[in-house]
Amino acid sequence: MVPAGPTAAPPLRAAVVGSPIGHSKSPLLHAAAYRLLGVHCAYTAIDVDEESLGAFVQEVRTAPGWRGLSVTMPLKAAMALLVDRITEPASVLGVVNTVVVGGEGAGRVLTGHNTDVVGVARALASAGVGHPERAVILGGGGTAAAAVAGLALLGAQAVQVAVRRPEAAADLQRIGAAVGVDVALTPWADAAAAVQAADVVLSTLPPRAADPLAAELSSRAGFRTDGTLLDVAYDPWPSALAAAWHRGGGTIVPGLDMLLHQAVEQVRLFFPDAGQDPAAVLNVMCDAVGAPRR
Repeated sequence: MVPAGPTAAPPLRAAVVGSPIGHSKSPLLHAAAYRLLGVHCAYTAIDVDEESLGAFVQEVRTAPGWRGLSVTMPLKAAMALLVDRITEPASVLGVVNTVVVGGEGAGRVLTGHNTDVVGVARALASAGVGHPERAVILGGGGTAAAAVAGLALLGAQAVQVAVRRPEAAADLQRIGAAVGVDVALTPWADAAAAVQAADVVLSTLPPRAADPLAAELSSRAGFRTDGTLLDVAYDPWPSALAAAWHRGGGTIVPGLDMLLHQAVEQVRLFFPDAGQDPAAVLNVMCDAVGAPRR
């Protein structure tokens, strides 16, 4: 009888999950980073909706080789309820966009993180934003929660959040109190006036959802701004809102910048022992999607 050789380690896997997911640039970003680091890990995009998320997470718990998940809409809040551990600020936000898979077999542990917060802060900081005094967030969902915490990292003390249904975004005030930011909910009818007076605006709305607001700003005679706009909806780019902001003299930060910075943090969490240079990882990610190096 020939003695059995050592069992090969299962191939490493990671993925971005959400629905729809075909537009995601995360596979390009992570693949570029893994090549740079010499990490052999297959990273794919998997369409998972809220109904099938529980079954998918159970599969991750039992299938070999999983290292991590990037989590996008509409799964971020639901994922926070399914992980075994949750770190700050994800625990405060109740929103998880990154899952690190640790351990093996029955000892496998899923830890939830939120790297969107770092993504917001670093994208704005790279555009010269610091200590914003008049910050406005458009939209009240999970990304808005990360935006509140990201602005807190930059030193903001107060934020207006423009929403269509203020009662549905009331939890943002609890989050603001937890991170040291006073959150005021503003009716959507007043959004144009709020953003025109802001020094920083973060649109967390889906693609094209801010188009009517962009048209309203463009119709205002003499609309001018010296503020900075970060629009997380990076496809199409520029968005109608970003184009209107730019015509008004403001600085625009594409949502792709936020995606890049949060992806650098995800790679660090998935492979903490890989000896990473964050600037080098960011540069190869920029190259992978044809973005200027930051």
